[in-house]
Amino acid sequence: MKNTIFFLAFHLIISSIAFGQNGKVLDELTLNSKILESQRKFAIYLPPDYDSSQRSYPVLYLLHGGGDDQTGWVQFGEVLHITDKAIREGKATPMIIVMPDANTGKRGYFNRGDWRYEDFFFEEFMPYVETTYRIKREKRFRAVAGLSMGGGGSFMYALHHPELFSSACPLSASVGPLTIDKLKERLKERGETYSEEEIKTYFKRHNAISLVESMPIEDVKSVRWFIDCGDDDFLYEGNSLIHIAMKKKDIPHEYRVRDGRHSWTYWRASLPVVLEFVSDAFHQY
Repeated sequence: MKNTIFFLAFHLIISSIAFGQNGKVLDELTLNSKILESQRKFAIYLPPDYDSSQRSYPVLYLLHGGGDDQTGWVQFGEVLHITDKAIREGKATPMIIVMPDANTGKRGYFNRGDWRYEDFFFEEFMPYVETTYRIKREKRFRAVAGLSMGGGGSFMYALHHPELFSSACPLSASVGPLTIDKLKERLKERGETYSEEEIKTYFKRHNAISLVESMPIEDVKSVRWFIDCGDDDFLYEGNSLIHIAMKKKDIPHEYRVRDGRHSWTYWRASLPVVLEFVSDAFHQY
């Protein structure tokens, strides 16, 4: 009887260790930005062994879509549960996931007029989190992913700074206006006025297809690409066109089209695959 009780107690202890190790999410963190002249919020996922180890971790910057904020991937994307499960099953390496807010004040991940969000991200935000948390500050250990507006941010950040990211995973991405005329229409709807030259310059820098076609091929190839968009997604055209542009340039990339639309159901199913994909780069595939 005593042996049976001991065995059960031992089994419960082992089970609690095996299944009780969870990561944690902090979703109301802040830093002051001089560039944006405001206090910026962000969320962070810390892996299960973060508090008990002294090691440094790779990092995934995970960008939300339009209308969400830094809590989008936490609340709707179930980043805590999905990442814990992927790590526990050995499909993803322990990593830190950083989720910034690009929805307070103005909306968007790019510089536009006095909204210098991209400058903030690279000059203030990234240096802050990578010195505040135990993050490995090398290209090999840094990835970016996001959905919709954040998918567009993933494309732009990795294309603008291929020296910083080992992999990029745009999901249901807004690849940018497909023509200059469409960009002009969008600016008109917003009540924003720019010169013809400013519009052309913005288009060249913020259209993923244009960048892939004009950038040095080796720079684009230096990033591992995972592109995923549902067959019923209204952004399917842009994602299809960038896939074609990469194929024409012989740029290696993974392109996935699954049954689904522009929804959290689709992106929750994508996240485990993203975690596995970026982990391959972190592990030096």
